[in-house]
Amino acid sequence: MSTRKAPRATHNQVRNQVRIGGGQWRGRKLSFPDVPGLRPTPDRVRETLFNWLAPVLAGSRCLDLFAGSGALGFEAASRGAAEVVLVERDATVVKALREQQQRLAATQIQIVQADALQFLGGTPRPFDIVLLDPPFGQDLLEAALAALTSAWLAPTAFIYLEAERAVAAETLAALLPDGFELFRSKTAGQVGYHLARRLAEPR
Repeated sequence: MSTRKAPRATHNQVRNQVRIGGGQWRGRKLSFPDVPGLRPTPDRVRETLFNWLAPVLAGSRCLDLFAGSGALGFEAASRGAAEVVLVERDATVVKALREQQQRLAATQIQIVQADALQFLGGTPRPFDIVLLDPPFGQDLLEAALAALTSAWLAPTAFIYLEAERAVAAETLAALLPDGFELFRSKTAGQVGYHLARRLAEPR
């Protein structure tokens, strides 16, 4: 019998994983490839976000644009969302997402390989929760909010926004679709994260 020890996990192997924090897949790990701009939402930020969304998540329809590692979309599905559409343009990342989907038998998840802005230019259908966590420093959040027409948003929709800490909440509030307001905003490290909801009376 060989006495050679199994190789230790490399830094990249450990770094390129996120753990699902709650729901049916709690504790399961998602692996993702090294791709420039891919920056999974930190664990404590995800935990706070899904605490915010807990009253409305079960049975909801979620749209995860700029899906990246899949941390947000898979977490939403794990915690009870009925349908989650993950949109990601990078073929290597999409391959990893589909492998995760197959491994978890996540039939409520649909993975679409597309540019997020081009996807929003297609035929809309309403979602209850829209998750926006684009790569930083490329003005993608502003562009996505501009493209997010009311036809993509259910009457009681919520929009999650993640941006650099330096981006003021007031700046983001001004970019929201008509009839929406920020009602949750926090920071963690270099990340600012925010949740918007539809106003009772549109502007």
